Amino acid sequence: MKIRRVGAYGVCRDRTGRVLLARNSPSSEFPGQWTLPGGGVEQGEHPDDALVREFAEETGLRVRVDALRTVTSDVARLPGGDLEHTDRIVYDVTAVGGDLRAEVGGSTDFVEWAGPADLAGRPLMPFTALILGRPAVTGPAAEALDGEPLARPVRVQRFGAYAAVTDPAGRLLLTRIAPGYPGAGNWHLPGGGTDHGETPEEALARELYEETSQVGRVTGLVGISHRYDPAALGPEGVPIDWHVIRVVFRVVVELPTEPVVTEAAGGSTAEAGWFTAEEVSTLPLSELARVAIGRIGLEQAS
Repeated sequence: MKIRRVGAYGVCRDRTGRVLLARNSPSSEFPGQWTLPGGGVEQGEHPDDALVREFAEETGLRVRVDALRTVTSDVARLPGGDLEHTDRIVYDVTAVGGDLRAEVGGSTDFVEWAGPADLAGRPLMPFTALILGRPAVTGPAAEALDGEPLARPVRVQRFGAYAAVTDPAGRLLLTRIAPGYPGAGNWHLPGGGTDHGETPEEALARELYEETSQVGRVTGLVGISHRYDPAALGPEGVPIDWHVIRVVFRVVVELPTEPVVTEAAGGSTAEAGWFTAEEVSTLPLSELARVAIGRIGLEQAS
């Protein structure tokens, strides 16, 4: 079975540069491996809040979120045989209070500050190794995902990748939501949900081409947002507890063309277009587009 989850983790260092690590307990799926403190985002919870909560539970420390560091994903085969895809949001954090202590009765059982020499012989979770610049063993090959059924619970936590896209002339690339979909008629950021086994960057490149026929280059991160609708209607009109977590990338299209929506876009995108800052100011925008445009600054698109 293929299952999905979203986790929030923090890179926390002391004054000497050591990083704080937590050891997975015997009750975890990967006992004995060391990980960045953090864990799963609960249904309806913002990843920022999940990180602060998980950090306190696992380490006893109160932390301040300083910056979004990176977003990554991996696939691992669990002891029971399921293939778990985890989208991981990693932050830089600073400890601002509390007393360091190990978690009791949870998924971790020990915490410790670790310097470069300490990391050399320590079994690290693959994503933790990658974040800290250590060699890592990757998950199962993409071919191993073929044929595995996808779990479809009545509570859904979806992870999506979106882009604030500009071209060399400073125009913004937007897509209009088709009739029959939430936010119909509003102009939205290109992007969409990530598929099982797909990295956020891979999903973004696919969605960008499907919705606009453009090829872009990721230049940075804009931020993380989420939307929780516990009474959303699913594809067949069936109520579903819906939680979407979205990472927004900064993307540049060096060689823009006339945007064309392909059939692969699936019907949720009615049209796409390039717009100047003045034109954007007159458009009905989705909340995600409005916030992202505000963060990158309209002067960058003028």
